[in-house]
Amino acid sequence: MMDAPARTSTRPLAVALTVAAAVLVIDQATKFWAASTLAGRAPIPLLGDFLRLRLLYNSGAAFSIGRDSTWIFTILAAVAVVVLVRLASRAESAGRAVALALLLGGASSHLLDRLFRDPGFGVGRVVDFIDYNGWFVGNIADIALTVGAVLFFALTLRSEIPPTRANE
Repeated sequence: MMDAPARTSTRPLAVALTVAAAVLVIDQATKFWAASTLAGRAPIPLLGDFLRLRLLYNSGAAFSIGRDSTWIFTILAAVAVVVLVRLASRAESAGRAVALALLLGGASSHLLDRLFRDPGFGVGRVVDFIDYNGWFVGNIADIALTVGAVLFFALTLRSEIPPTRANE
């Protein structure tokens, strides 16, 4: 007798798409708020100089690296979105789906900025407005990308560490 084909769960993908959509909406809403509220204003301290609101438009990557290569970041973000959707569709746990979703939401939001913000299609600038002590200025998508990467790394390490005898 033949075994029935294994059914794959769509739950991790649904979780990933829901979380990614939430990150994208929150990030775009806060960028809209920042662009309309912070334009032309001096930095607004939240925790002294350690955490301030300051509007910047970034044509490069993290720390404004590659400012003259915006179109390359657009292509990389598009590829990342496709790869992350594919990985999320195969996530073997809800935790990994959430990690991939945070990455997907952040990458998707940055892609939208690159595609639809000034100065034009494919070369748009990312809206940054959270200033961390002058070290760098980021946004909600950057937070999601960082948390997603750390979570994915932690889950990967956890799954590769064999259990000890006490945990067996």
